[in-house]
Amino acid sequence: MVIGVIPARLHSKRFPNKILAPINDKPMVMHVYDRAKEADKLDDVIIAIDSNETEEALKSYKPNIQMTDPEHLSGTDRVAEVINDMDADIILNIQGDEPMLDPAIVNQLVDTFEDEFVEMATVASTVIDNFDYVNPNSVKVMIDENGFASAFRRETKDFEIGGYYHHVGMYGYHKETLLQITKLDQTENEAKFNLEQLRDWIMEYQ
Repeated sequence: MVIGVIPARLHSKRFPNKILAPINDKPMVMHVYDRAKEADKLDDVIIAIDSNETEEALKSYKPNIQMTDPEHLSGTDRVAEVINDMDADIILNIQGDEPMLDPAIVNQLVDTFEDEFVEMATVASTVIDNFDYVNPNSVKVMIDENGFASAFRRETKDFEIGGYYHHVGMYGYHKETLLQITKLDQTENEAKFNLEQLRDWIMEYQ
């Protein structure tokens, strides 16, 4: 079974209540949810919420939601809580602030796990404009010759010119890999750069 989970923390630091920001009179996270539901390789999609306010705001749309601990350090930890007791093989962590989520990309990420050696995967795009290049809210990733991420950064000064991709914040894991990752301590760089993927990247999951 393949499960998509959308971690929906209400009080984000850079943009409080971002997941509930209205887009065409519908909360942002509902756009993500509806697009994820269009991905035919997902057996189910769940919004992992952390507040009664979010639950009330989404109630009329009737999505599949699950309340989670508001004290989680990252979306990854929130996703792990949701799937801990589920009978699932592959888990997708889908960011709640991607209202233009492409269901085809979701399906492609699931397909990555047809390779039995893949433990986790993420998505990167060569499409990156000048605004994203200098925007610290846009995460950049370097990819090595084998197709593995070699670095994640918010600031481009740490990159060689042309050596970066735009990181699309969506992750896939085997369930056991995800649960192992969330047992690790938060790394110094994860906290410093507010990049949760640095916790699993430093352990060299592939």
